[in-house]
Amino acid sequence: MHRLLAGILVTAIFQGPVFAAPDFAPGAFKLQRGQPNELLVLGTPHLSQLPKSFDPANLSGLMDRLANWQPQAIAIEALSGLQCAALRSYPERYEDSIKSYCWDTAPAKNATGLDVPAATAQLERLLSSWPASPTPAQRRKLASLFLAAGEPASAVVQWLRLPVDERRAGDGVDARLAEILEGLRQKRNEDYLIAAPLAARSGLERLYAMDDHTADGPDADPKAAGAAIMKAWDNQYTAERKRTSDALQSRLTAPEGVLAMYRAYNAAGQAELVFRSDFGAALEEPSPQHFGRGYVAYWETRNLRMASNIRDVMSPRPGIRVLVIVGASHKGYLEAYLNQMHDLRVVDTNKILR
Repeated sequence: MHRLLAGILVTAIFQGPVFAAPDFAPGAFKLQRGQPNELLVLGTPHLSQLPKSFDPANLSGLMDRLANWQPQAIAIEALSGLQCAALRSYPERYEDSIKSYCWDTAPAKNATGLDVPAATAQLERLLSSWPASPTPAQRRKLASLFLAAGEPASAVVQWLRLPVDERRAGDGVDARLAEILEGLRQKRNEDYLIAAPLAARSGLERLYAMDDHTADGPDADPKAAGAAIMKAWDNQYTAERKRTSDALQSRLTAPEGVLAMYRAYNAAGQAELVFRSDFGAALEEPSPQHFGRGYVAYWETRNLRMASNIRDVMSPRPGIRVLVIVGASHKGYLEAYLNQMHDLRVVDTNKILR
């Protein structure tokens, strides 16, 4: 009898709740002495998706406010050349990711004779002893190395820091690379219209590619997965986001309208709205294959790896101000994950955009 009761008790214990909140919250223990690292996350729409009527000149109000914050490093939603080199070694899994997110370094390799690892090593050596007043030839050389290393946005920073009449072929930049750089600096993309000009204006030498796609992989049934997640996205929160986006995009003909859009995308409560519209809806979608949960697992993994890349930018220079320019859906996740770091304080983006 006693043995039977003991068995019932053990069964009841193991069938009961076993979850517990961790008793340690890293974010509660912050640096007490010295200047902490500061993080400003700018959530942005992808500029390539804005209406053709959008004039990049109307980013001026946004750019002035970001410049006034005086960032000391700028990180962007792009894959590093080194990660792309790694993805290329595993095309069976990453073929689509390579096509979508990786820069073609072949023209720069032809001009410099360097592959991605060799170019990366050489540019890091150059930057470690970079002079306060580099010559135009040195900047052109560094631009060519950034292109060969698969870091085109940083190459554009060097191009923009050159006087206009020095933006020409020479010193590792051949005619084809000069043409590529001229095209990139005008590309409708936040890396080239916001991050690179802001870095040049702020006296910075490079950008930091912090995106990560190592969690990518082909879906077993992409058609069914897409249908299930699209169905989950058909909800009242998605409709609310679309109404807001349409209204904001109708006002992009002046700097104040562009600034209003950025204030809205970075407002309090926006991250929760994104979650309810997108990831929260997908998490609960009822397909037996759990397509939505797989999508959320990918999303969380990607953001965690992005967060670690951003934290790594701060390591060599404690007390640095880092601006992250990233698609608006990432903003809430990156702020929440990085706020757990001991030596980091998250800055209120909307206070900077006032």
